[in-house]
Amino acid sequence: MALLETINYKVKTVNEGTDTSAERSVSLKLNIIKNNSKYLIHRAVVNQDNQSRQGTSSTKTRSEVRAGGKKPWKQKGTGQARSGSKNSPLWNGGGVAFGPKPRSYRKKINSKEWKLALQTALFNSSTKITVIANFIEGIDTPNTKKVLQRLENVIDLNSRTLLVLKEPNVNVTLSLRNVTKLDILYSNTLNVKDILLAKNIIIVEDALENIQKTYHD
Repeated sequence: MALLETINYKVKTVNEGTDTSAERSVSLKLNIIKNNSKYLIHRAVVNQDNQSRQGTSSTKTRSEVRAGGKKPWKQKGTGQARSGSKNSPLWNGGGVAFGPKPRSYRKKINSKEWKLALQTALFNSSTKITVIANFIEGIDTPNTKKVLQRLENVIDLNSRTLLVLKEPNVNVTLSLRNVTKLDILYSNTLNVKDILLAKNIIIVEDALENIQKTYHD
């Protein structure tokens, strides 16, 4: 059974060289599941990993290998082990037994289950989340030093960090593309695995509002 939980965050205003905590706070309402939450989150992660697999591996069976159909030697009298075809998996250059074929690794998960798993993962990671405001203001061109300074005023970037923006921003993406241990996601493309792997999660205020609208039914 899903439970409604509300998490309150203080909004940190990010300015150049300063870190000012605003008095106002924002709330995030989440539908979570406490019983069997590990099972549901595991299903979501497995589904995500499976969707990232190409599934294009392919080998030829003995019927697909081009090696001729003639019997290599007569059945008896040669001292050799009996053999009926060079296409046999026992032969070098023969077909492959039980090899991979193109297939889809996707596992079905209902959209409501996936949203519930995502919200539960967010709730379990609530202590890792920091909400910031005025992050994109003034970033008119790619500037790694400027963007990093704003983030470092809020949190230590030496550990794996997830930055959540409301929508794609070219200047921010280009500024942070070479920064290690920093991943960028958008409010409508969140996934369970990246939330669980991140040690710190920074969410821009307008992205938090969009998360509420997108995933909370």
